[in-house]
Amino acid sequence: MSSPRVTLDSSGGSRLFAQADALRAEGPAVPVGMPHDVVAWAVTRGDIAKRLLIHPDVSKDARKSWPGHTPGSIPWLYSWVDVVSMFTSDGDDHKRLRQLVGRAFAPRRIEAMRPILEAIVTDLLNGMEAQDRTAPLDLREHFSYRVPTRLICDLFGVPAAQRDEMLCVIDSVLATNASDEEAEATMRNLNAAMERLIDSKREESGEDMTTLLLATHEEDGDRLSHAELVSTLILMIGAGSETAVAMLNGAIREILAHPDQLAEVTAHPERWRDVTEEALRLHPPIMYLPLRYATADIDLGEGVVIRRGEAIIIGFGAHGRDPGVHENPEEFDIDRADKDHLVFGYGIHHCLGAALARLEAEVALPALFARFPRLALARSAGEPQPQRSFIGNDISALPVVLDAAA
Repeated sequence: MSSPRVTLDSSGGSRLFAQADALRAEGPAVPVGMPHDVVAWAVTRGDIAKRLLIHPDVSKDARKSWPGHTPGSIPWLYSWVDVVSMFTSDGDDHKRLRQLVGRAFAPRRIEAMRPILEAIVTDLLNGMEAQDRTAPLDLREHFSYRVPTRLICDLFGVPAAQRDEMLCVIDSVLATNASDEEAEATMRNLNAAMERLIDSKREESGEDMTTLLLATHEEDGDRLSHAELVSTLILMIGAGSETAVAMLNGAIREILAHPDQLAEVTAHPERWRDVTEEALRLHPPIMYLPLRYATADIDLGEGVVIRRGEAIIIGFGAHGRDPGVHENPEEFDIDRADKDHLVFGYGIHHCLGAALARLEAEVALPALFARFPRLALARSAGEPQPQRSFIGNDISALPVVLDAAA
C-alpha cells in the first residue's frame, strides 16, 4: 500500500461527508491514515463496500489476518479490533458467538420488548412535561439519549448504580481525536465496567442477557470464554446504545426542519418508518467502522489492488449519500423511492440489533410528537455541534422548544 495522502477527519458533521465524497471520486479504495499511524484502504463506494463485505478473502479477525499487529498496542482500536466477539470473528467462531446472543434478538423477543420500550418512552415524556415549554431544552439529554440507553441497560441487567459510569466510557469509545493516554484510560475503564457488571450478576442473577451469558460461560468455558463474555458485553451494550441515539437525533432534526413532511406523517402515522429510513440514509449513525483485512490480493480495478494482510476500513455511512445511487442525496425526502443505506451492515455481519433500533424509532418518534405537537427546533441554537469522530456521526446536543406556539 502506498503512503496515505489523506488522514481521516475527526471533525465530524459536514466535513465527514465532504471527505467521503472526495475519497469516492478518487477511486474504489484509497489509502488513508488514522491515529497511531494506522493505515488502511478506505472504501466509500457502496458497490465496492458490498463486494468486500461478502468477499471470501476479507476477514474481520485481526488475530489471524493482520500481520504484525499486537492486541492492545493501539489503544483507540481496542474495542474495534482486539475484543473477541462475533464482531471480530470469522467462520465457525462468528457463528457460535452470534448464536449465543441471536436468540435475544429474534422477532418474537424484539416484539416482546415493545411494552417495556413504551413504558420507558412514557416515563421520559412525563418527565419532560414538568419542563418550561417555552425555554430551550436539550432533547438529546432528556429523550433521544435516554430511550436506547435505558432499554439496552435493562436488557443486559446493568444495575442502576453502574449505568452512568458504563455509558460514559462507552461514549468515549467513539472519540477518534482522543490522545493515547485518553484512549488507554478508555480501554482500561471499559474492561473494568464490564467486569463489575459480571461480578454483580455472580452475586445477584436476574432475567437478563448478562446473566444468561454468564451462565453459558460458567457451564461451558469452551463455548464462551471469559474474554469472549467481556467482549460480547462491550459489543452489545455499546452498539445497542450509541447508534440508536444518533438515529433518533437525525430523524427528529430532519422532520422538524420539514414541516410539510411532519404534517404528512402526523396524518399517516404508518409513514414514520419512512422518516426513520430516510434519516438513517442521510444521517448514518456510523460512518467508518474499523477494520477488515485482506487474506489474499484483491483487484478492485482502476489500478487498485489490496494486498494480502492490508487493512480495510469500510465507509458504511457514505453509501446513503452517494450521488451515483441517490438523486439529490443531501435532501431529506420521505417520498424518496430508494432509501438504500448500509447503516446496519451487509452480509454475515449484518447488525443483530437492527430490528430493535427500528422498534425504538417506531415507538419513540410518534409518541414524542403526539405529546408535544408544537415541538420545534430552538431558533437561537444555531448548527448543532457534531460528534468529534470519523466512526460515529451524532450531535452533542439537540436544543428544542416543547411548545413553539407559546
